[in-house]
Amino acid sequence: MTTQLKERITPVRRRGVPGDNGHTDGRGNRKIVANREKPPPQPSPGIPGEGERGEARREIRRRIRQLGKWFHNIDLGGVKTAPDHFLGDYPANKWKRFARAIPKDLGGKTVLDIGCNAGFYSIEMKKRGAERVVGTDWDDTYLAQARFAAEVCGFADTVEFVKLSVYDVAALRERFDLVLFMGVLYHLRHPLLALDLIHEHVTRDLLVFQSMQRGSEKVFRPKGDYPFKKVDHFDKAGYPKLHFIEHSYSDDITNWWAPNRACSEAMLRSAGYEIIAHPEAEVYVCRHLEHLPFIAGPRAVYPAAASKRRVSRG
Repeated sequence: MTTQLKERITPVRRRGVPGDNGHTDGRGNRKIVANREKPPPQPSPGIPGEGERGEARREIRRRIRQLGKWFHNIDLGGVKTAPDHFLGDYPANKWKRFARAIPKDLGGKTVLDIGCNAGFYSIEMKKRGAERVVGTDWDDTYLAQARFAAEVCGFADTVEFVKLSVYDVAALRERFDLVLFMGVLYHLRHPLLALDLIHEHVTRDLLVFQSMQRGSEKVFRPKGDYPFKKVDHFDKAGYPKLHFIEHSYSDDITNWWAPNRACSEAMLRSAGYEIIAHPEAEVYVCRHLEHLPFIAGPRAVYPAAASKRRVSRG
């Protein structure tokens, strides 16, 4: 593994993921039946009877607690991993708003999920029939959660999760038909470099991109060039701006950047992508462009080359 570019050490953590509070037995009142035997105890709400299914759910709850706090709220056999998420049923609620933009049938396609977290999107891609799905993350806790989620969903042997930095995607030595880059850009010290490397090494056709965005929703497309003393366009509401977060935002010190809409779109174009759909405020579906006549000279400057190392999948 090459020396990683310096990131904040603390991984993304969110508040509001509770433990198992148990269940009650309905109203909690004991029913008295005259001249009859005491009725058998009723199963707790949410547990489908005593037996194998009830035991399976209890084991799922135990494993969820054991794996720490979850950021992805995933339904695992009727048990939610983060039921009190501050963004609601996230990321399922986000997914519902742009799922229509992804092919329903991914048969024969390969998918890479960069920054997969607990594997929600990796699992959804497999549900759509993707031939091969690889999820990458740099956080061991998230990778353990992803592997467990895939196991419960029946994809333990068909979704691969790999510990890998986005800056080392060249080590995969493979291009994918569909690449997901969701909720990662604003956590990176070097976001445009990451986009350049993704374009240079792993996208073949489609990129699905999402980033937290702040600032104006207007989009101003600057001219190709301006005289040195021309400065007023920089103050336009829709000018591409990447807001730098020096300390912390939303109690998360790994939030480094907050682009406005115009900046997200400009960065994607600059990295070599054509935006073909904008199905949700923060989500863009892009097509990989092979020839970039509007960019002169090399774009990605990085010490690691694909030919010099391989990713460890152990």
